[in-house]
Amino acid sequence: MLSGKQVVREIYRRLRSVDVLTTPMALIDQTFRTQSFLRGSGWLESYRRRIPVAFGHPVPFYTYGAIGFLEQRIDPSLSVFEYGAGYSTLWWAARTKTVVACEHDPSWFQRMTAMVPANVQLIQHDLVPGGDYSKQAAAFVSDIVVVDGRDRVNCAKACLPGLSERGVVVWDNSDRERYRDGYNFLKDRGFRRLDFAGPGPVDFWPWMTSVFYRDGNCLNI
Repeated sequence: MLSGKQVVREIYRRLRSVDVLTTPMALIDQTFRTQSFLRGSGWLESYRRRIPVAFGHPVPFYTYGAIGFLEQRIDPSLSVFEYGAGYSTLWWAARTKTVVACEHDPSWFQRMTAMVPANVQLIQHDLVPGGDYSKQAAAFVSDIVVVDGRDRVNCAKACLPGLSERGVVVWDNSDRERYRDGYNFLKDRGFRRLDFAGPGPVDFWPWMTSVFYRDGNCLNI
């Protein structure tokens, strides 16, 4: 099996031989026909549909390494809080007991309301940096808090009162330097960090999703 870096290099090599923005999808499929990762992960389907899916099912917009890791370690007893609702909300809902997702965009909130199952609670708060949006996780007890919306540093700083003793924080796009203050905040409070860098759904370019955890966590890290 190819490593994340090998997959990215192979994608780049193949992309140089075809303009994916102007070439018919059938030819793109032919170009990638020997790359089992691109098909097996659902990447080609997600690129074609421009949404994070695999084999017709929603997946999070995280790196594939993080998705695979979480898939193996989460269980139906866990509760999840997400900053930012989306296809990841549907993915978590199918695998855990409850999901609460806080969304800032009213139109996207309405769209998601029509999509989520009964074990999901959607809440909507307008975005004011350091305001009510970032403080919503503290109102719930969650085993997993996902930082994948807006105002991420403030969300990380405000979420810990609602995180269970065995709780973890999943932070997408954790390669972005502008979130450094949030990473350091969690580190100073005893969290260690496990990074998953590489490709993910829809996009060509690699990024990073990280899990911040302490001893005795719900993922048994």
